[in-house]
Amino acid sequence: MSSLVRFLFSLAAAIAAASLLAASLRRRTPPSRLAAHLVPAHMAAARNRSFVLWLHGLGDSGPANEPIRTFFSAPEFRLTKWAFPSAPNSPVSCNYGAVMPSWFDIHELPMSAGSPQDESGVLKAVENVHAMIDREVADGIHPENIFVCGFSQGGALTLASVLLYPKRLGGGAVFSGWVPFGSSVTERISPEARKTPILWSHGIADNVVLFEAGQAGPPFLQNAGFSCEFKAYPGLGHSISKEELYSLGSWIKNRLKASEEKEN
Repeated sequence: MSSLVRFLFSLAAAIAAASLLAASLRRRTPPSRLAAHLVPAHMAAARNRSFVLWLHGLGDSGPANEPIRTFFSAPEFRLTKWAFPSAPNSPVSCNYGAVMPSWFDIHELPMSAGSPQDESGVLKAVENVHAMIDREVADGIHPENIFVCGFSQGGALTLASVLLYPKRLGGGAVFSGWVPFGSSVTERISPEARKTPILWSHGIADNVVLFEAGQAGPPFLQNAGFSCEFKAYPGLGHSISKEELYSLGSWIKNRLKASEEKEN
C-alpha cells in the first residue's frame, strides 16, 4: 500500500468520524468564534491571487482538515491562500444537546431531504463566512478567484454562503451536504450571485447525509437560477475520496484561469 493510499484512508476516516453522532465527538476544544487557521500557500512576500475557504463538518476542526491541501500542488495554486476556520462550540440537538464544534444546530441525523433546518442559525453563520470573504476582497483578491468548499455541515454552510453572497464568486463546492433552508431564502439572492458555479459531490452509500438530501440540491439550485454540476460516487459513504478532491482541483483550476483572464 503506497503512502498516498494510506494517507487517503486516514484522511477519509478522520473526516467521516468527525461528522458522525457518536460520543467521540464530545471532546473538549477551546472556544472559538470562527477563528480561522490561515495557511499561506507560498512565501509571504508573494501576492496571493486566489483564496480557498474550507468549512469542516460537525464536531471537527479546521486544522484537522489541512492535509486536504496536499492534493492541490499544481502551479495554479502556488499563489493561493487557504483558510481552515473552526466552528464555535455549541449544543447540538441531534446529539442530545452535547456541546461540540458546530456551525449551526442540527435537529436530526441521518439528514434527509425533508429534515427540519435551523434556518436562523444558518443565516448567522453565513454572516461570519461573508466577513471572511470580504476581508480577502479588501486585501485585493478578485471575488471570482475566491472558492468556498465544505464537507457535510460545512457543505451546507458553503451552499448558503455562496448563494447569499452579493457578488459572483469563483465557485462553491459542496461535499456530502444539503440545502439548509427553504425556498423563501431565494428571494434574497442577488443577480450577480446566481452566476457563481456550484460543484456538488455526494456518495451514494452515505448513511449520515442521505443521498436523497444531496439529490435535492440541483433542482433547488436550478429553480434559484444557478448552474450546478452534480457528481454521484457509487459505494462512497459519509467521507471524501481522492477522486472528489482531484476533481475539485481541476474544477477550480479551470475557473481560476477563466477569472484571471477576465481580470487581465
